[in-house]
Amino acid sequence: MPEGDTVWNTARVLHRALAGARITGSDFRVPQLATTDLSDWTVRESASRGKHLLLRLTAPTEEHWTLHSHLRMDGAWRAYAPGERWTGRPAHLIRVVLRTPGAVAVGYHLHDLTLVPTAEEDQLVGHLGPDLLGPDWDPAEAVRRLADHSEQTIGEALLDQRNLAGVGNLYKCEVLFLRGVSPWTPVGGVPDLPGLVALAQRLLAANRGRWTQSSTGSLHRGQTSYVYGRRAQPCRRCGTAIRKEELGERVTYWCPVCQPEHPVPPSSG
Repeated sequence: MPEGDTVWNTARVLHRALAGARITGSDFRVPQLATTDLSDWTVRESASRGKHLLLRLTAPTEEHWTLHSHLRMDGAWRAYAPGERWTGRPAHLIRVVLRTPGAVAVGYHLHDLTLVPTAEEDQLVGHLGPDLLGPDWDPAEAVRRLADHSEQTIGEALLDQRNLAGVGNLYKCEVLFLRGVSPWTPVGGVPDLPGLVALAQRLLAANRGRWTQSSTGSLHRGQTSYVYGRRAQPCRRCGTAIRKEELGERVTYWCPVCQPEHPVPPSSG
């Protein structure tokens, strides 16, 4: 699942494959960019901002541009050697292909694919809160933004990228379990909001540079999470069956014994 660490890893892969290279050909398969040709443009860098990926380019005119994409739940970028078979996803999901002398970057099922002047990046990502994996990470500002939504459930507030950028459903569930906080707790009722934010940053940072996301410390299949994806399985701490319910527009997993601060909603089965 593309969360902040996944997008950070993807940006690093693209940077290693493309940074400093001249684009020899491009193929956009989205209507808004169908006629765009990036041939002879140079890739300056690849960076992430929360769940957004920013491929920064220089045009032959020396103007700076940014190719912005959002992975959402199912998008992905892959880098291949020239002539290598593209195995990332089915061909009909390809949205963009960028060719350089040393690599081919293929974007699958990308969302919000946009080309903008780099100076206007803030129009796309300026609304985001502090990036947990970015050089601008500011835990105090993240706490302040969360605290401004004191009546909202902490489960929903953590997913709001305007508060802090990079937390997805997996980290939301795992952080709340580790802190012993019910997902339905109002933000104003969380006993140690700075501690929760600090833990979220540590978990994402710990998974930076690898594709297996783990909050338990184990990279073995079936042992990487405490609650996420483990409905009806025994809690690793107390043995109680893990619950799964909808919270806002997303599902949440939690242990009703280890996270008991507020009443648990009725089970949907």
